Amino acid sequence: MTLLRGKAGAVTVGLIGFLFFVEFVSGILQGFYVPLIPDLVKYLGIRDADFNIFEGAQLLLSALVVPILAKLGDMYGHKKILLVATVLTAGATWWLAFAGDFTSFLIAWTLQAFYVVWLPLEIALIFDKGRRSGRAASDTRKAAGLLIVGLEAGAIAGALGGSAVFEAFGGPEHLAASVVPTLMVPAIAVSLVFFVILFGVPESESLPGRTLDWIGFSILTIGLLLITSGLTFLKFNDDQWWPWAIMIAGMATFWPFVRFELRQKDPAIDIRVFAQPNMWPVQLTAFLVGISLLGAQAPLSTYAGTDRALGYGLGLTSGTISILIGLYLISMIVGALLFPLVSRWRTPRFALIAAAFLVSIGYLSFIPFHLETWQVFMNMAIAGLGSGALVGAMPAAAAAAAPRGQTGIASALTNTTKTIGGSFASSVFAIVLTIGAVQVAGSTAGSLFGYYLVWAICGVGALIAAVLLFFVPRLAFADDATVEDAEEVRA
Repeated sequence: MTLLRGKAGAVTVGLIGFLFFVEFVSGILQGFYVPLIPDLVKYLGIRDADFNIFEGAQLLLSALVVPILAKLGDMYGHKKILLVATVLTAGATWWLAFAGDFTSFLIAWTLQAFYVVWLPLEIALIFDKGRRSGRAASDTRKAAGLLIVGLEAGAIAGALGGSAVFEAFGGPEHLAASVVPTLMVPAIAVSLVFFVILFGVPESESLPGRTLDWIGFSILTIGLLLITSGLTFLKFNDDQWWPWAIMIAGMATFWPFVRFELRQKDPAIDIRVFAQPNMWPVQLTAFLVGISLLGAQAPLSTYAGTDRALGYGLGLTSGTISILIGLYLISMIVGALLFPLVSRWRTPRFALIAAAFLVSIGYLSFIPFHLETWQVFMNMAIAGLGSGALVGAMPAAAAAAAPRGQTGIASALTNTTKTIGGSFASSVFAIVLTIGAVQVAGSTAGSLFGYYLVWAICGVGALIAAVLLFFVPRLAFADDATVEDAEEVRA
């Protein structure tokens, strides 16, 4: 049975099933630790704020390594690099289970970032597998939607399973004895991923004679390192000028990077490809959507938990907030499943634009409608539909727009730009909410004006992304057969 019956090189249901499991485990990694954070803080003897260092370090490493690993996948085969990334992730996850101090936990948590490259490599592998059929683009959209379903389902299972497993091993009452076996569960899951990939996933076709542009990647790494570290420092030094200077220096490195890459025969990033109208709007959309997708979740959670005595907020308990987040993830699943259907009904470009508008409508709706729980649920559901569609659509669209041998790096860079957008938003939102903080009953809550700014930035960013996508050619990301039929009709 295949997604394309009777076509040579079709993407099989078996392949999608194996990769679905990989993304399900990726979701477990993203959701499993969240309910355990308060207990992990006590276990390590650190402050709540210190856990932000773990998150920042992991985002930083993912931004640095994902483009390089994706390029290596284009050169030597996406399955090989997928296995390498899985081995590194499994090693870090096992280390994390036995890390009992801040430093070792930080290193292990940071090295776990290698799992971030799984999805771009899977998209590239699926696109390569379907290329011979002439319907690689539509196959990849369908597959990407299913992979996002696996990712979000894994996140829900991880969030629910993390606390359940922890309680089963003794919970907070037996903290020292329960943490290690609890953290071994995701390590076992990642170890299984290695064998699933090894025996269930075929290799993609590599192009001979490729070289790795070490100088180009070194310049790119320096630029990304300066930008992401500057954003991290900004969270803790918002009244200082030097984090901004670090970010400006990072952005300045892209000028020599572009000039150098234009002279290379096999560049780290083909600037001419990324300047095409079917590529640059997608990469900018990833950045702009990353603002809400990665940066707005913490402010939404704090708003939902804010005491109504302030005149705003929902005053929800942590359990109800978890339900709110769960419904948001379910709406993302629905959005991921709808995207290929809308693409087939109209065009992939239309579906991308509609998804970006949904994100914009969802967040801008918070400005007039935020005082009732049902209003917040409705807004998050609308934004979730668009976000779910875009999470899988952006790497799939980038792969469809890239020439052969560059699908991995094109898909991966949507993740890198999304991460930078999320890091930027996280830092800016922390400053915005801190500036407007008010003191209530010994605790701080961001002012309503601060939340207005957060919602406005998210909504306007998605709106700009929707407008930019109008610059994409109408039949971009469509199958070769569809483009040929349209050209015949036009002739």
